[in-house]
Amino acid sequence: QVQLVESGGGLVQPGGSLRLSCVASGSIFSINVMGWYRQAPGKERELVALITSGGSTNYVDSVKGRFTISRDNAKNTVYLQMNSLKPEDTAVYYCNAAVQRFGGLGGKYWGQGTQVTVSS
Repeated sequence: QVQLVESGGGLVQPGGSLRLSCVASGSIFSINVMGWYRQAPGKERELVALITSGGSTNYVDSVKGRFTISRDNAKNTVYLQMNSLKPEDTAVYYCNAAVQRFGGLGGKYWGQGTQVTVSS
């Protein structure tokens, strides 16, 4: 089994910053792409940022220049540094990882989500 656990969410004022972390654990041989998604009330889940094992990144236009995704491959951890936060960034943020497990099995796994609320 593989588990993803997010942390770092909370309440922040507009213009503030938060750093999300997601640790993957379990029967992991390797992790390819890791990413962050978010889902606001009444909206579909959307991709925020992705990072490959080699460090290539991709962002949704609405967060470019404000959010930075990074990862520590040795710790199976992905981070999302969020700066200049706006009320429209309010959502539940989910971690996702494409995992290759020992024995040749693999799949995409999700964390339980962490709430980010941007409000004055």
